[in-house]
Amino acid sequence: MKKTLIILVIILGLLLLIPAISYLSWFFQEKKPIGMIILDKTVPNMERLHHKSLMWVLTNERFTKKKGGSYSFRKDYFGFYPTRPLRKKGWKQVNLRLTDIMEVTDSVDALYYTDTYGVYMNDWYRGISKSRRSRKLYGGLNNTDYLYLVEMQLRNKLCILEYNTLDYPTADLERYKLKEKLGIEFDGWTGKYFSSLDTAAKINKDNFPIWMTAMYRRQYMKPWTFTKPGIVFLKGINIVVLEEGTHLKSALPFIVTDSTYTKKYGMIDKVGFEGWFDIIDPKDNEVVSKYRLETLPPGDSLLEDNGLQKEFPAVIVSPENHRTYYFCGDFTANKVNSCLSRFNGIEKLKGILYSSKENDPRRFFWLYYRPLINSIFTDYYNSLEKKK
Repeated sequence: MKKTLIILVIILGLLLLIPAISYLSWFFQEKKPIGMIILDKTVPNMERLHHKSLMWVLTNERFTKKKGGSYSFRKDYFGFYPTRPLRKKGWKQVNLRLTDIMEVTDSVDALYYTDTYGVYMNDWYRGISKSRRSRKLYGGLNNTDYLYLVEMQLRNKLCILEYNTLDYPTADLERYKLKEKLGIEFDGWTGKYFSSLDTAAKINKDNFPIWMTAMYRRQYMKPWTFTKPGIVFLKGINIVVLEEGTHLKSALPFIVTDSTYTKKYGMIDKVGFEGWFDIIDPKDNEVVSKYRLETLPPGDSLLEDNGLQKEFPAVIVSPENHRTYYFCGDFTANKVNSCLSRFNGIEKLKGILYSSKENDPRRFFWLYYRPLINSIFTDYYNSLEKKK
């Protein structure tokens, strides 16, 4: 009995010691101060999902604010801020100001626009029908946001933008200027994977955009009868639906990367992606990764009829200086536990944090987004240090 107790005490001690060592290793890791502009206009709740995983990576890799503190996903961003108490549905906006543009862009090192889609009435207030898109409360890339990007690029600083910066509700003029600045073309097509297209399924009870079914009925003059996994493409009032088994061998889109870039950024060569994405023409930009759809012949025909392809860019970077990136997807919207960001080596817990199954959505963060962001910021930070 005494021997068993001793063994249990030893095991318990090890279980407590390992996290302690991991935390201390993180705590005493050299800090890497880097000033940032982070913009997120899509914050419909306190979770702040659309920039939280970015802050996770910055914290875990010890990228800190210029004054030394870790970045907080709760307060270190520009955009939409829900206020407490939540039941009163109060909110405020913290915007980039044109009067501060020279001072801010001189003092910071990087810019990251994570999401500009915004917050809408039926997202914010309960009881409002979600059968159609509702009135915007706040959102869209504006001229000031665009000018901050221009000034950061003129200073040869790191700029990263994501999906929906170009799309609705960004105005046509800002969209045109942004496309010119990024050197890309975008004609409006966006898309998303759904694990079930059945609007009555339990999994779709709260998060399926039910207004898409009305769009489909108006365009094709027939009911929405899809029930399997699939991908929905949208452009204005146009909708294209690809269903698994009919148009797709597997509905889950994959992001594929060749060996040149997997070595450079330390990420996996193939990973599933469940989020929203847009379809762009990269023109002269370098394509780091691309989406690949596993289509069947009817799917190929449907895509071709709408001027779409089964492969298109996922990540591009400016060819001249590799300082401007565009992520053609909602990459930062990953569910992560902020507390785990303060443990060194936490990513080694394969099987606990993510599985080996290709359809595990957690794999995208751990095997693709996290190493990509870490590599981009590490290389950039090292280049800044060499100039000192």
